[in-house]
Amino acid sequence: MQMETFRYDNKIVRLFALATVFWGIVGMLVGLTIALQLVFPALNFGIPWLTFSRIRPLHTNSVIFAFVGNGIFMGVYYSLQRLCKARMYSDLLSKIHFWGWQLIIVLAAITLPLGYTTSKEYAELEWPIDILIAIIWVVFGINMIGTILKRRERHMYVAIWFYIATFFTVAMLHIVNSFEIPVSLFKSYSLFAGVQDALVQWWYGHNAVAFFLTTPYLGLMYYFLPKAANRPVYSYRLSIVHFWALIFIYIWAGPHHLLYTALPDWAQSLGTTFSVMLIAPSWGGMLNGLLTLRGAWDKVRNDPVLKFMVVAVTAYGMATFEGPMLSIKSINALSHFTDWTIAHVHIGGLGWNGFLTFGVLYWLIPRIYNTKIHSVKLANFHFWIGTLGIIFYAVPMYWAGITQGLMWKQFTQDGLLQYPIFMETVLQLIPMYALRAFGGLLYLTGALVGVYNLVKTIKAGEFVPEEEAKAAPLHAQEVHHYKNVYGHRWLESRPVQFFIWTVVAVSIGGLVELIPTFTVKSNVPTIASVKPYTPLELQGRDIYIREGCNTCHSQMIRPFRSETERYGEYSKAGEFVYDHPFLWGSKRIGPDLHRVGGKYPDAWHFNHMKDPRSTSPGSIMPPFPWLITNTLDTSTTAAKIRAMQKLGVPYPEGYDKIANKDLMAQAEQIAANLRSARIDISPDKEIIALIAYLQRLGTDIKAEKTAELKK
Repeated sequence: MQMETFRYDNKIVRLFALATVFWGIVGMLVGLTIALQLVFPALNFGIPWLTFSRIRPLHTNSVIFAFVGNGIFMGVYYSLQRLCKARMYSDLLSKIHFWGWQLIIVLAAITLPLGYTTSKEYAELEWPIDILIAIIWVVFGINMIGTILKRRERHMYVAIWFYIATFFTVAMLHIVNSFEIPVSLFKSYSLFAGVQDALVQWWYGHNAVAFFLTTPYLGLMYYFLPKAANRPVYSYRLSIVHFWALIFIYIWAGPHHLLYTALPDWAQSLGTTFSVMLIAPSWGGMLNGLLTLRGAWDKVRNDPVLKFMVVAVTAYGMATFEGPMLSIKSINALSHFTDWTIAHVHIGGLGWNGFLTFGVLYWLIPRIYNTKIHSVKLANFHFWIGTLGIIFYAVPMYWAGITQGLMWKQFTQDGLLQYPIFMETVLQLIPMYALRAFGGLLYLTGALVGVYNLVKTIKAGEFVPEEEAKAAPLHAQEVHHYKNVYGHRWLESRPVQFFIWTVVAVSIGGLVELIPTFTVKSNVPTIASVKPYTPLELQGRDIYIREGCNTCHSQMIRPFRSETERYGEYSKAGEFVYDHPFLWGSKRIGPDLHRVGGKYPDAWHFNHMKDPRSTSPGSIMPPFPWLITNTLDTSTTAAKIRAMQKLGVPYPEGYDKIANKDLMAQAEQIAANLRSARIDISPDKEIIALIAYLQRLGTDIKAEKTAELKK
């Protein structure tokens, strides 16, 4: 059989590896900064772009898309070439992919601290960057699919299956969730509103975890774990069941982020059902990974690479057991909006993604530099200090989460809330937040030691940019035995058919959940008293989004007595029909705000934003003094009204031309209220607009009840 000589491209692998290390340290530093700010709020130094609520999305984006994203591409570009016995389809596309992805990360690092955000979790980047993400992702997909189609190895190994599912599903999720109406270069409104926006966002948000943080890393596990252990995967049949069951079931589970909310109950039940079902394929994959090491445990004890991988796969198993458990309504009633969720997410992030990335780096860097790892002792130190970091991070957060949930729900014997003041809960959590920050410091210390070890390894070796290999061309191979092969073996040799079945599998769940929510009106019943935001309230809402207030405050009162006693009437689906985007939140560092309108006078809100501790002693909220000095930009009002009209918000025709007149009239009234409280401020300041928005929240329901009483 005639053999062809070709070369693997290690240059692109090295670029993504170096980017992984660099952005990993950056993302962890930002994470440590925001962890410390919850203990010492003054650490934002009064600088808007250093405030917790602005840089918390920077932390999540830098860790997910910069650290883990580059780690994915590092592993895919290395393994795919060798599994396909082919160089990447296009060196040019590889370079465009790398530099385009780094540009996206830099743009995120600039825009998010400046307050340019959509507010949608894991999808905060504004519309021009969304378009760039889609373009670069398609570039990656073309390069990957082209490589698969020109492969010299007929059989597509299991890791490739997960890479294929990752590309198609992330493309679908990102495009649908990014439907938005641009207002200006860095401002847009979501195409969807309220309940529908929430469902689309968590269909995306949960499956960003599933298909960006999980499926590609499972592909890396299936390649690098057997390579590091020098053993075959435990079960080929189990890998088939694992793959198809996982990608089919995962896409249905998004609604479990919205239990007990205004989302239709049938959608919540679907999310819970499929989330619980996820345990089976997830643990099937974990066991397939761990059992691959059967008989190799002596090697695990001595090899830091395998130590990292074993803990990573174990953390995957823990997170994928806990996730379905948190999707059970009775457990979710306690855990949702608390730090329990933060602990759960970081078991996956620090353990599964972080440790597997470090394991791959320790295995891969010595090979492309044709050397041995600089220091096994330092790698072992990195492993143990990182493991301690995970423990010191997660345990206090579990403790904090359960403390929050129980304190929020506790009643006295007289039937009154035992802890009616939200601050009572916050004060109990500060020691746990300090321990969490210490755990983050340990983990970061380990990462820095790892960087030093890898740099010394690189300096000791000699980079191999073009690795020579030989294989027979696909058409010249003996393929007659494939003609009589059926079932999955047949599918594994035909990538186009594999692509089609993958798209079908990942589309069904989303279609079943989204189509009825958008087409059946009874899923979002209207409320006659709910009116569009006034121009001033709309501007205030955008300031609320810019400052990231939804990062710490929810706007969703669940139908529990503990919540209705604390906050007021539970939230209804029809209240959010003009909310582009929805702002239900996912974490309560501060109290829920959905019924805050009219609860406090305007002066209270002014003083609270100027100095939170003046109204709430012990608060860990930072001050927002720039809102008092910044002049509200009313030049955008008309464009915002027109965008909302395109989205179906019933402002009168031509209202954009007179909107600022109404805006100033309402602003003058609020400024007058503040002057009566001896606060002298011009009506054209941003704080006025924010107060207008806060005072509007929840008042539509009050208006409806007042109308009913008059009847």
